[in-house]
Amino acid sequence: MPIKRKHIKYVIAVLLIVIVLLTVNLFMGSYFPPNSKKTLSYNDFIAYMDENQVAEVIAGENVSFLEVRLTASDTLYKVPNPQSPAIYDLILAHDIPLVYETSKSGSAVQLLILIPLLGMAVYFTLKKSKTALIRNAAKNKSAVSLMLNDVAGNTEAKAMVEDMIAFIKDPDKYVNVGAHMPRGILFYGPPGTGKTLMAKAIAGEAGVPFYACSGSDFMQTYVGVGASRVRELFQTAKKSEKAVIFIDEIDAIGKKRGKQPGASHDERDQTLNALLTEMSGFHERDGVVVIAATNRLDTLDEALTRPGRFDRLIEIALPDVNARQKILELHAASKPLDETVDMEALAKSTVSFSGAMLENLLNEAAIFAANENQDRIAQTHIDKAFFTVIAGAEKSDTSFISEQDRKITAYHEAGHALLTRLLLPDSYISKVTIIPSTRGAGGFSLSIPKDTLYMTKQKMLANMKVLLAGRASEEVIFGRDQITTGAGNDIEKVSAHMVDYISAYGMDDEFGIFNSRHLQPSPDADLLTLCRSKINAIYQETKAEVTENLVSLHLLASALLEKESLSGSEIDQILI
Repeated sequence: MPIKRKHIKYVIAVLLIVIVLLTVNLFMGSYFPPNSKKTLSYNDFIAYMDENQVAEVIAGENVSFLEVRLTASDTLYKVPNPQSPAIYDLILAHDIPLVYETSKSGSAVQLLILIPLLGMAVYFTLKKSKTALIRNAAKNKSAVSLMLNDVAGNTEAKAMVEDMIAFIKDPDKYVNVGAHMPRGILFYGPPGTGKTLMAKAIAGEAGVPFYACSGSDFMQTYVGVGASRVRELFQTAKKSEKAVIFIDEIDAIGKKRGKQPGASHDERDQTLNALLTEMSGFHERDGVVVIAATNRLDTLDEALTRPGRFDRLIEIALPDVNARQKILELHAASKPLDETVDMEALAKSTVSFSGAMLENLLNEAAIFAANENQDRIAQTHIDKAFFTVIAGAEKSDTSFISEQDRKITAYHEAGHALLTRLLLPDSYISKVTIIPSTRGAGGFSLSIPKDTLYMTKQKMLANMKVLLAGRASEEVIFGRDQITTGAGNDIEKVSAHMVDYISAYGMDDEFGIFNSRHLQPSPDADLLTLCRSKINAIYQETKAEVTENLVSLHLLASALLEKESLSGSEIDQILI
C-alpha cells in the first residue's frame, strides 16, 4: 500500500527514532551488559576468588566490566575490569572457568537493520524535498493574473515576447507555415529590473500555468538529485500541455563548464545536461516555453545560448526617464500622494534606479509619512526616502564627531561638489551633506547625471577627477601627511573606471584598442602599471583644478560647516 504524501513526515520521524535507538544500543550496549543486575567491587571479587566462591567469569571485547557468577547465587555481577593480563592469569590460577563472549553477531544483526532503515530515511527525505520543489514551483492558472500592461517600462522587451505569447496560445499557426519558435527565452540584466515580473506577465497573457523555481533549488549534495528534479519539473509541466517554466538564477546550474580535467562539478554538470536534454525534447507543437533569468550573462555555458536552447536573449535593462515615471506612477496609484509631489522631477532624479529600487523608494516614503502620523505622502517624505535609499539614514547623534573631523569631511565633500560643477555642468547636484549615515559614510555628495546612451572619453575622465576631488581637497588644505581613509570608496571606483577606460573601451592612446579581459583571471602587469600611472596623472590634474578654485572650495566648505547640508540651488548661489 503506497504511503500517502501527508504521512511521509511521520514515516521519516519514526525511521529516525528507530535509527537513533538502534545506534545507541549498538554502540552503548557493550559497555552496560544487560544481564548485570548488581555491582561487585574489585576487592570483593578477589576475596570471593580466594574463598573459592566464584563459579564463572565472563569477559567480552572492549568492555569496562567483567561479568561474575558466584557459586551461591545465579546472579551476574558487574566487576570493574582492570584491562590487565594479570587478572586473567589470577582467574585461571584459581581454576575458575573463564568464558569469552563477543557482541559481533548482535552488532551484525543491528547493522543489517540499521543500514536499510537509514537508506529509507534518506530516500524519503530526498523524495519529499523533490516533491516539495515541484509543488512550490507549480502555480494555478488563476494565480497568475499579471498582464503585460501591468509591467511598466521595458517596451522593447515586451514587444519581443508578444509572438511567444501567441505561440503558446496557438502553436499550430506557426508550425503550419514552417516556423520554429525559440525553445527558450533568456532574460538578462541588472538585479531588480523586472525579469521575474515579465515572465509572470507572459504566463498571465497566455493564460497558462506558471512553474517558477530557482537554479539553486536543483543544486544538491548528492550527485544525480538535481538532474532528477529537472526531469520531474518538465514532466509535470508537460502534463499541462501549455505552460511557462521559469528558472531564476540560471547561472547557479548553467555556469561555463571547466575545460581542464578535474575542473568540472559533477552535480552541476549532470543537472545542466538534464536541462539541455529536456529542452531539446520539446515537440514542435508543444505550448511549453522555458524562460530563464540571470544577472551574469557572461558566465553562462555556451550550450545554453545556442539555437534550440535559450536562443532568444532579451535584455531587461534599467528603465529610462520615461519608464521610471511610468513605474513610479504605477506604484503610486495605491498610495495617497500630496499635490506637492512631482513625479516627473522624481523620475529625472532617479537615474540608474531599477524598478525594485523605485518601488522601495515610494514604500520608504510611505513609512516616513506613517511614522509622522500623516495621511498623505508629501515631497519631504520622498526626499528623505530618496537619500535613505542612496546613502542610508542620517545618524541622529553626531556629538561624537570632533570639529576637526567635521572640517575634513566638509572640505572632502566640497571638493566633489566643486569639480562636479566645473567639469560636469550637465549633472544636477541634488544634495551635499556632512551628516554621517548609518551605512558608514561620513557624508556624501549626490549628483544626478543626464540620461544618455553613451559615455564619452571626456566625461569618463571628468568623472574620475570628480571621484578624486575629495582626496585632492584634503591634501591641498591639510597637507599630504593628513590625508584620511575617507577616499577609500572613491579610489576603488576610479580604479574600476580606469580599467574599463583602458581595457574595455580602448580610449587610451598608449594602450591602444585592445581588450585584455580574456586574459583573466591572470592580471596583466602592463595594464596595472599603466592604470596606476594614469590615475596618478589625473590626480595631479585634479589637485591643480582644486588649487585654482581655492576660494570657491573655502566658500562651500564654510557653508557645509554652518548648515551641514546644501541643496543644488544653494550651491549654485554660492558659486555664482
